[in-house]
Amino acid sequence: NGVRVIVAPNRALPLISADFRVASGASSDPANRAGLASMTGDLLTRGTTTRGATDIASQIESLGASISSGAGVDSSAVSLQTRSDRVEEAFTIFADVVRNPAFADEEIDRAKSQALDGLQVALSQPGGIAGFAMTRAIYGTAPYGAIASPTSIGAITRDDMAGYHSAYWRPDNAVLVITGDVSAEEGFALAERYFGDWARPTSPLPARPDATAHAAPSRTIVVDLPDTGQAAVLMGLRGAARTDADYFPLLVANNVLGGGYSARLNNEIRIRRGLSYGAGSGLSARMSPGPIIASAQTRNDAAVQVYELMRAEIVRIGAERVPEAELTARKAVLIGNFGRTIETTAGLAGQISTFALYGLPPERLGTYVADVTAVTPEQAQTAAQRYFDANRADVVVVGDAQHFYDGLRRVRPNAERIPVSELNLDSESLR
Repeated sequence: NGVRVIVAPNRALPLISADFRVASGASSDPANRAGLASMTGDLLTRGTTTRGATDIASQIESLGASISSGAGVDSSAVSLQTRSDRVEEAFTIFADVVRNPAFADEEIDRAKSQALDGLQVALSQPGGIAGFAMTRAIYGTAPYGAIASPTSIGAITRDDMAGYHSAYWRPDNAVLVITGDVSAEEGFALAERYFGDWARPTSPLPARPDATAHAAPSRTIVVDLPDTGQAAVLMGLRGAARTDADYFPLLVANNVLGGGYSARLNNEIRIRRGLSYGAGSGLSARMSPGPIIASAQTRNDAAVQVYELMRAEIVRIGAERVPEAELTARKAVLIGNFGRTIETTAGLAGQISTFALYGLPPERLGTYVADVTAVTPEQAQTAAQRYFDANRADVVVVGDAQHFYDGLRRVRPNAERIPVSELNLDSESLR
């Protein structure tokens, strides 16, 4: 029926993890329904045609197991962790959740209420608003630019969720990874028993959205949030896709720039100058080029200074070769973080299913350390020169604009000011 099954045995502990992942997520949301993939994913564990939400929770707990579901930008997944001696009972619930969601009206109402409450909180905070604005600045109305808003969440119906599940949660769009205390033969037998009779739909899989699309030219967006105590300062660029040859050099270069407490942004903005509790830069690994976002929060009157420091470090990372000792230290951070991720059965299952999503063989997990270690100072600098172009970066500052707007206009003449009362997440212009 098209389900790809990968089994990774590890007999160290009597635990089994499973990750059922479909290669569709928020980037597949239809127009005016941003948030649909996420809400559909969340609802899977909140009731099936034969089990209510409380039934699922109590039955899973009685097995000493756990189950979760949700959606990211490129994919959606249901994840299970269970004792190996209870795997049959746990897989019965796991398969039911994946295949037979009920999308009960009361659960939909509760999920929408929770999503709207979360949005209300995010839209009252500089960091939350800045994240939404940066997504629009980089990607506009392209698939990676969709933002769940009060309007789009309010418009989602049960039929939308059932339609999304029918269109994308299907065996020929999925990978099932089983790890832990299970042999290859036992793992494939589990997959066959619980997913083998799931028929491939006769209708074709919807076309994958063009997630390479993005907005242009760069913008400088100021969202005026009067009387707030701090300003959020963000600079954003498009990076490399996870499968690009540039990915590992860019990953290492970004970690030098802002990958932790001792990275350059935090060292310059927090440690040396005391202008923020933390500054950093994140590179999102995606099927198409994801965002690189440098960020910090600071006093309103220091927002322009923080922007200038951030810009200077972005310029520097491409202009100067990173010293070997600094590069080695930042590589160690990446390798350590990755090692902690895959040392659990759940983490390993998630990593393997994500690799499968990208079309990477599971064996590439074993080369991650070598891939990071092999990056040279020259390769890191070349990647930084290619991607960290401060002149084409989008800039978002959210705070009490009376303290910094005029100063920002002097260094970013294209700055546009949007009162928070006029902010429209459904519009590319944000108005």
